[in-house]
Amino acid sequence: MINHSNENSIMDDANSPELDKKLLGKVSTDFLKVCDHLKETSYQIRSRKFSQYPIFVISENEVSLGNTLFVKSDFETSYNYKASFLAEFIERNLIGEESEILFKEHYKDPEEYCCLFAMDKDFAGFIHLPYPED
Repeated sequence: MINHSNENSIMDDANSPELDKKLLGKVSTDFLKVCDHLKETSYQIRSRKFSQYPIFVISENEVSLGNTLFVKSDFETSYNYKASFLAEFIERNLIGEESEILFKEHYKDPEEYCCLFAMDKDFAGFIHLPYPED
């Protein structure tokens, strides 16, 4: 579980190590397989006004956060993918209400970047990856 040691910071998780190059490589390799689907899902979430802040939860194991988009076997990925958004993270106290403004300030343009919440062994945190150019 995420440890909010400072409610004024986004995901100030004292228990999570820094994102290392190996993990970023694993996430990036997966991302290339599914990025077109995630970009379209992000567009649908925003255009249907569910949220202007889509978040894709990726995890090796089943988690009870978000709605399943696809599982590892669908695209031969390392992770399962679920769609969520800022409101769910606030409702579940994964982001403190006091941090909502800060989260929005750091959220990157969803037309250009995908907001992932990666859960991998000792790491749980946000990663913004750019969508590949066409």
